[in-house]
Amino acid sequence: MRKTEENIFKILMILSTIIISSTLFMILYTLFSKGLGSLSWDMISKIPEGGFYIGKGGGILNAIVGSVYITIGSTLLGLLISLPIVIYINVYAKRNATLATITRLSSDILFGIPSIVYGAFGFAIMVYMGLKTSLLAGIITVTLMIIPILIRAIDEVVRVVPEDMSNAVFALGGTRYESAKIILRQSIPGIITAILLSFGRAIGDAACVLFTAGFTDSIPTSLDQPAATLPLSIFFQLSSPIKEVQNRAYAAAVILTIIVLVINIVAKIASKNLSKNKI
Repeated sequence: MRKTEENIFKILMILSTIIISSTLFMILYTLFSKGLGSLSWDMISKIPEGGFYIGKGGGILNAIVGSVYITIGSTLLGLLISLPIVIYINVYAKRNATLATITRLSSDILFGIPSIVYGAFGFAIMVYMGLKTSLLAGIITVTLMIIPILIRAIDEVVRVVPEDMSNAVFALGGTRYESAKIILRQSIPGIITAILLSFGRAIGDAACVLFTAGFTDSIPTSLDQPAATLPLSIFFQLSSPIKEVQNRAYAAAVILTIIVLVINIVAKIASKNLSKNKI
């Protein structure tokens, strides 16, 4: 009986692996088969020229730079906010304290809120403060969206660190601050994974920046200027009835996929190297 159950679950796991791998392959095949033909150096290195979205010349450099600005800015800002929260609820407060429980519950709720809601909330804040669509508004709104991801992902990693490590620090006369440093050192690979998850969510979201960052054919040179993003560029090009423009949208999707792939590889290498410093 146990052998039969084991074989059934083994088959289910193999089927699940095949389905996931096949889905990934189909997505990549669709993007690259339709997008590689339209991918060129001009598309990567130039901003849109007049009539770009109806088949004229130019590229999507504005969207690439805008996405990088918003994603890096929001990820760094989100990490600066979420990391102290996680350290506090795990080191300075008791792990099962009411405040820690409320914080985790709030993060779980915020994690499930659709990005369009964050976009509407960010837009409401902009109207209240008299701001216009800008790079800064996009960064702030995306930061609000990824903070719950960072908090929950880092929190789960930190909670896995054996409590004996903190007790050993205290036994040697160490402070909570020194205990926090040890915990962070052990959690670095997991923190990098959390950053990677938030980065992927931030760079691939369109609804959140639609109302806040706006869209422009220029590269923003200050925080108060609107910024284009790759997801919105893809959306606008796919909305065109012109086949050439639609193929450019798939080419833009290829660029977005490559950026995420490069970030994944760099994060994996960094995580592997930093894991050598673990106790």
